[in-house]
Amino acid sequence: MQLRADQLTAHLARNLAPLYVLHGDEPLLVIEAGDAIRAAARAKGFSEREVLVAGANFKWDALMLAAGNMSLFGDSKLVDLRIPNGKPGRDGGEMLARYCTALPEGVLTLVTLPQLDWTARKAAWFNALAQAGVAIELNAPALAELPEWIAQRLARQSQSAEHGALEFIAVHVEGNLLAAHQEIQKLGLLYPEGKLTLAQVEDAVLNVARYDVDKLRAALLDGDAARCARLLEGLRGEDVAPPLLLWAFASEIRTLAALRAAQDEGRPLAAALRAERVFDDRREAALKRALDRLRAPQLRAALLAAARIDRMIKGLVQGDVWDEFLQLGLRLARKPT
Repeated sequence: MQLRADQLTAHLARNLAPLYVLHGDEPLLVIEAGDAIRAAARAKGFSEREVLVAGANFKWDALMLAAGNMSLFGDSKLVDLRIPNGKPGRDGGEMLARYCTALPEGVLTLVTLPQLDWTARKAAWFNALAQAGVAIELNAPALAELPEWIAQRLARQSQSAEHGALEFIAVHVEGNLLAAHQEIQKLGLLYPEGKLTLAQVEDAVLNVARYDVDKLRAALLDGDAARCARLLEGLRGEDVAPPLLLWAFASEIRTLAALRAAQDEGRPLAAALRAERVFDDRREAALKRALDRLRAPQLRAALLAAARIDRMIKGLVQGDVWDEFLQLGLRLARKPT
């Protein structure tokens, strides 16, 4: 069973499943979901808890032993299994699948995983876990969704903020949800309950955004010129290596060029996506949106610009690499005339 993150509280208020699987790219949300499940388990009488961390030399028999080793007093037990790398291996996968065929009585199992790629999502062990219990994906909200997420968090402490203030917070905490949580808590300490103004938020919120190459790639596909410029400035301030940045630009441009050529030639886009190894639904949707905006001449010009930046990085051509990155980002974000 798949459950959305916002459905967890209502679900736990009704009943407890015998098994929960938490996975996603946002540690704060994974931690909070795990805490909620553990608290609900304690309230239901699961007084004993055993934590297992599946590291490099983990013996998978320990999972069966933990589930079978009940308390002398007959108390219900929570088995808290954590797989930090998200890869249980063949032995672990087989053990998890076998474990799911007959979940032990009186045991609630919580499995915590990192963000999973498409191969892990299709693996037999993950499907066995999801079918035997409740799977919840916990990813950080996109920048467009972040103001609403912040508003919900403010509401928990009986505060609200005007839309401009919510957007200000979102921009300054992008990519760092733990810092966003801390800034929201700070607003609760600094100001009374009620509506916050933009001026109050500006005085209190620090710039704690984290910039990474993947967010830049997403902004390029979305055609968000302002965000591209802001991310490039942040990456420059964090001394990100230009070759890494060039790889991100060039790989997206080549993928888009291949997909655009397939469309222009009347070939099925689904086959072209598979050839480019695009299997993630969100990435596929982002590429399709970019294809609606970008034409072959734009992409050819972008590839030439990327080649120029490559020569610039190698010292063969004079120029400002970061200015060239900015110009390339703006070129990709612009709609054709």
